[in-house]
Amino acid sequence: MLFKDKLAEYIELLDCTARDLSEYSGLSPATISRYRSGDRIPEAGSENFPNLVEGIVCIAQKKKIADITISSVTNDFLPLLKNSAVDMKKLPNNLNKLLDILPISVSELSRFLNYDASYISRIRNGHRQPANPEEFLSGVTTFVVRRCHENPQRALVADLIGCKSDDLKDPDIYKALLFEWLTTGSANTKNYMKNFLEKLDEFNLDEYIRAIHFNELKVPSVPFQLPTSKNYFGLKEMMNSELAFLKATVLSRSLEPVIMYSDMPMGEMAKDPDFPKKWMFGMAMMLKKGLHLNQIHNIDRSFEDMMLGLESWIPMYMTGQISPYYLKGTQDNVFSHFLKVSGSVALTGEAIKGYHREGKYYLTKNKEEVNYYKKRANRLLSKASPLMEIYREDHSPAYNSFLQEDAETEGNRYAILSSLSLHTTTTEFITRILNHNQIPQEEQMQIQQYISGQREIADKILFHSRITEEIPVLSKEEQEQFPMVLPLSGMFYKKDIIYTWEDYQEHLRLIQEYKKQHSGYDFVENTAPAFRNIQICIHEKKWVMVSKNKTPAIHFLIRHPKMRDAFENMVIPFFE
Repeated sequence: MLFKDKLAEYIELLDCTARDLSEYSGLSPATISRYRSGDRIPEAGSENFPNLVEGIVCIAQKKKIADITISSVTNDFLPLLKNSAVDMKKLPNNLNKLLDILPISVSELSRFLNYDASYISRIRNGHRQPANPEEFLSGVTTFVVRRCHENPQRALVADLIGCKSDDLKDPDIYKALLFEWLTTGSANTKNYMKNFLEKLDEFNLDEYIRAIHFNELKVPSVPFQLPTSKNYFGLKEMMNSELAFLKATVLSRSLEPVIMYSDMPMGEMAKDPDFPKKWMFGMAMMLKKGLHLNQIHNIDRSFEDMMLGLESWIPMYMTGQISPYYLKGTQDNVFSHFLKVSGSVALTGEAIKGYHREGKYYLTKNKEEVNYYKKRANRLLSKASPLMEIYREDHSPAYNSFLQEDAETEGNRYAILSSLSLHTTTTEFITRILNHNQIPQEEQMQIQQYISGQREIADKILFHSRITEEIPVLSKEEQEQFPMVLPLSGMFYKKDIIYTWEDYQEHLRLIQEYKKQHSGYDFVENTAPAFRNIQICIHEKKWVMVSKNKTPAIHFLIRHPKMRDAFENMVIPFFE
């Protein structure tokens, strides 16, 4: 509903004329006429709005309509007002929260608004302000209302802006409430990216393996009796079919890679007290068997759901036996699909979105059918893009090759460090640290060679672009409690080479010297670093690298636009 429509409702209810309303409100007949035609809308905070409300209430009192009060009229009109008081401090933060929770991309929004995508990104990180904030936000809200009108998406917006999903059924009210929240509101939403990184920072693969007794697991060889094919109906049977697929895959002789895709909702299955444990055990057994898993993630969902899902995959990602993918573009909004194929068994499923309980799964060991589904799964995989590339020690050559090639590519870099950068050191400084850590001479040579390579990569980048590093500034007590270590995850070195307090102070001095000698280099001091075991490097608009320093070292190279934007807009002030 528009402001003019609500005003017309009151005029009809009060059985009054525009002249009557003009007299009681003190507003000119021309102003009332423009409000009624929609040519003008009173601004929130203007003198005209409370005068108009008082005029309506005065007429109501004269006609003895008791339920029309200052409060009720104000609440009716407030969502429909023009709000010119755009809080430019809140706008970037609120816009980020909105785009993070919804399954929409900046590229989609930019095409709709006819804005350059990079310009919208700069608005999001606070480096630009729209020339006409009201017009820009009107376009954003129109796009969101059209794109996210189904109940699950409305519910996400309602939770964000603090109303009920049903309050957003009317598109005009939806747009007005969202516009008001974007300009002046705030929300107590979780920082899902920060939660994801904290979980990764704290995760220890060795501890996890001990906790689930992974090394004690034995892949069974007892024959598993499974019909050649079987249909499964309803939620309980669907859960049984997934477990049957895992069993059949583990017990078969095949070592072929497994391909898995599902856009089925998992929330109801996750509520079952036993299914998640059995499913995780089956997944662990497949990894124990040595199978490689190609997981095609469904990311056509809110950013919150995507990050929560990725958190649960961290332990399996750390094994290096999983390759994560995603499908570009918006997926089917009518049907849900399920396809998992291993060397000797296939499981497929279908349902109408919103009616998962009424779906059907089909499990088969028939060779001809398995070959059909295998071909189908491979075709699906060929259309998928890597969600992230994962580098472990056995992928060291590919990892270093990537860094060397990327150094030639222009684009500013920003790093959030839990240790201090190697390229800012000198050979003498590194020798001193290695000696008091009693590192053997042969290993010292390997480390020096690696660090020399890091200096060359930095020089290549600084020739054409900027490097900004966020460095941890620690007190002596913090350094002694959690000693900083030399960041050698890039060479997958397994020992901790620890800084003394004097080493740390000397390295800070070397960073100052490095900045003086390299005009393209800068650093930002972080007195409250959030992480101790991960480093984050961002190549603006290209990729994000999250590196886990603690053994076993692992590097996640993320190119997916939505995740990359989330990193770039997290806290990072790119310099232009």
